[in-house]
Amino acid sequence: MGLTEGAHHVTREAGLIRRCIFLLLTLRPACLIFAPRKLFLLIPAVSTPRFSGSEPFVIIRVAGFASALFIAASARFTSAVATLHIKPVQALDAPELALYLTLRRLDEHERAGVLVAANAKVIKRLLASRFTVVSALLTPAWLEKLEPQLRARPEVELPVYVAEQKVLETITGYTLHQGALAVAKIAPQADFETLLENVSHPLLLAAVEGIASAENLGAVVRTCAAFGVHFLIVGETCGSPFQRRAVSGSMGTIFEQPVVRVDNLAEKLSALRARGVRCLAAHPRPGAKKLAAVDLRGDCCLVFGAEGPGLTAPVLAACDDMVEIPMPSHMNSLNVAVATGVFLYEATRQRG
Repeated sequence: MGLTEGAHHVTREAGLIRRCIFLLLTLRPACLIFAPRKLFLLIPAVSTPRFSGSEPFVIIRVAGFASALFIAASARFTSAVATLHIKPVQALDAPELALYLTLRRLDEHERAGVLVAANAKVIKRLLASRFTVVSALLTPAWLEKLEPQLRARPEVELPVYVAEQKVLETITGYTLHQGALAVAKIAPQADFETLLENVSHPLLLAAVEGIASAENLGAVVRTCAAFGVHFLIVGETCGSPFQRRAVSGSMGTIFEQPVVRVDNLAEKLSALRARGVRCLAAHPRPGAKKLAAVDLRGDCCLVFGAEGPGLTAPVLAACDDMVEIPMPSHMNSLNVAVATGVFLYEATRQRG
């Protein structure tokens, strides 16, 4: 059999195979197809987390140990998608809306292990993440816009409650700039040591202490994500980065940026120093080094406190040096998110 004839033969057989192969490929990255005295291997030609239904596939007919025929083929398969349960909201006291009715009681969400995404941009990042989505509460207009992403979710069933804008604002108790809310499970926290062992070098870490403002903490998360921080360490005196306002302040980057909450920040910084990581406190005090004069090219952790009180004595003692941003005016401090951005910009500038 010649090469052209062989190619035609494999293509013809591939046409027959495509009719049933979706049963075997739904959740698998590759599949072996056996026929009498033949072996076919189907592999996605594009690397994707799951099949969208229209990927090009490479069909390999293995004729022996030393030869194989590669034929490009195109096939459509049934996708694995979420089943949406779309439910119009008719009663404000419906039990399924309980998580949306407690948006101002933040501790209840923490205890339930969930977070609330409260605008469309944040929800889009949530839907593109590995966080488990519990439900969504949308206006009809936002349902139409978000439905493709909702249906592409891996959850087997996904409740979507639909209500008009005024009804949503009555439920939540505040004015919504966009008619979209979603509840998701807070992902289990990664182990501190495991994260350290699985990041590239030079390390670029950030740590925060005493940040009570959810908006500021969210902005710090967003800044860390923008500058490629390996992970952010959130000290025991900070608020939760998963509060609704912190999630909104992060613009949804909390779903992408690794964050570790610790019980004793000073101890963790000492542990980092023992590993050779240089810990630098952003602390404008007499004797502090100027930021541009500090070498940030090696493994380092930049440590930030709240504007005003700054960092506590135990945390300062756990750091190698104090560093400040030179300011020619009479001001001697910046908002913590702004300071974080300045420090991280300098670190990335030095690293090229």
